[in-house]
Amino acid sequence: MGSVFSRPAAAAATPTVLPTLTIRNLTVTPLELRLVEHLKSVHHHHPHLHKPNGLVKTSSRSSNPEQSHEQPDAPLPSTATPVSGTIEPFSECRTAVYAPDAARHEQLRLTFEDPATGHRYSADIPGSSRRSIVLKAHHPAGAGDGETKEFTAIYLPEHAYLALFSSANLSSWMSTLDPALPLSALSIPGTHNSPTCYVALPSVRCQAVSVLDQLNNGVRFLDVRVSCPPYRASTVSAPSNSSPKGGEEEEGEEEQEGGGEGTRVPELALVHSAFPVSLTGPKYLSGLLATVYDFLAAHPTETVLLSLKREGTGRGSDADLARILHRHYVRPRRDRWYTAPRVPTLAQCRGRVVLVRRFGLGRSPAAVPASEAGIDGSAWPDNVADGTCGSGTIRIQDYYGVGSGSDIQKKLRYAQEGLARAAAQAQAVVAEVRSSSSSSSSSSSAAAAATTPLPPPPPLFINFLSASNFFNASCWPERIAFKINPSMIEYLCMKHGTEGKGSGEFGAGDAVTGIVVTDWVGHRGDWDLLRCIVGWNARLQLRQ
Repeated sequence: MGSVFSRPAAAAATPTVLPTLTIRNLTVTPLELRLVEHLKSVHHHHPHLHKPNGLVKTSSRSSNPEQSHEQPDAPLPSTATPVSGTIEPFSECRTAVYAPDAARHEQLRLTFEDPATGHRYSADIPGSSRRSIVLKAHHPAGAGDGETKEFTAIYLPEHAYLALFSSANLSSWMSTLDPALPLSALSIPGTHNSPTCYVALPSVRCQAVSVLDQLNNGVRFLDVRVSCPPYRASTVSAPSNSSPKGGEEEEGEEEQEGGGEGTRVPELALVHSAFPVSLTGPKYLSGLLATVYDFLAAHPTETVLLSLKREGTGRGSDADLARILHRHYVRPRRDRWYTAPRVPTLAQCRGRVVLVRRFGLGRSPAAVPASEAGIDGSAWPDNVADGTCGSGTIRIQDYYGVGSGSDIQKKLRYAQEGLARAAAQAQAVVAEVRSSSSSSSSSSSAAAAATTPLPPPPPLFINFLSASNFFNASCWPERIAFKINPSMIEYLCMKHGTEGKGSGEFGAGDAVTGIVVTDWVGHRGDWDLLRCIVGWNARLQLRQ
């Protein structure tokens, strides 16, 4: 970057020694830092200059005034310094630009240029908003006519560190990805006990916003628990010459297809452990699924993984849940479900709900066949830092036994190691998909590529950031989330995907994160953790 300093000479003589700014470009676009403007305070103070969690997000372009805090167009007193230096995709640059002095409420305006088009994008750091907003686009005279891109900046003032992400449309972020990629090769945000956004007992509520808001802001893995009643077969009159069937069907009757006319669909109440998710009245799986179906109809490029587990006080068994779900929920809407026991590719499951089954099937002749019962997570290891389901298709970090605040660092370490495992294990299959996609681009090799089997996909890496201790109020879900979520944002911005900076003995791989399951995202409009997770999918697009 050369020896360029953004602070005026008078300020440089002050006793305070400020760190210089480090910029990490986590987009697929090379960006040149072209101009640094030092903005002085003008007798006003931004009330949100520093977030309570220590993170400040800035941006410079937004077409939505409700989510935008535009940077001032009227020039503040400033010192402008031209800069020339390219930051390549997924690289880090230690600049010679001094970080803004928080004690003096200073700001820097950084202007980047896309060298391919000449378009420029600027951001003021620190920002005046709690929300991430995308960089403001400028079109200098003589710039090309290429596509105007969108970028988001996250500034970490304690580290004088700025991370730049592609501003994916969170409601349809899967639309830009290679359909041949398996879901286990992606970076997928999820939520823990997803529908627990209502007024509830202490430690029951885990989410700040509704399932629809979660989906619209990028969540693609829903963790749902239901209370199940005993299964009762729906019946219709059988022909008079029918022979007795025995078993669960009475003589002269045969089991009816679930969802038929006049059939009463058994309701599955949403719960967290033994408790209902709402104190204002029961909530049901049928309502949640209606929300998911409507979302997928409006966003056909997306998919939603639904992890379903039996909890609560219902007297039904796992086998009862399997039969109720299959006959009354899946069968009437087969077009909306993917229930094979394998990890699918995006092409196989776009517009569908992918069932992750955390319940058994039973052994009676009437049991739901495993080939139609979803990805098997029934042998789910409990409270583990790294475990594998009996089916081998799921690998889990779900250490939730945080007894006190001192255990949070242990939880963070396990979560970071889970990110590193997912990145390392996905590398081989991503390379094969890229090679296959490249080969099939020419007509001569398209037929051969179509018949070349890809390696089996890696397991789904499901990494829970959630933890709780009902008997310790400082360890209730929201209080743990308010500590863990900012730390994970910092890790994803500064360390993930970099050799030597990540966790444990794992390499950077393709830097996918796997499925990262969160609590209390979207609180007060803060979706930055989800933006960081989704943003890492850009690494997959480098050679698409």
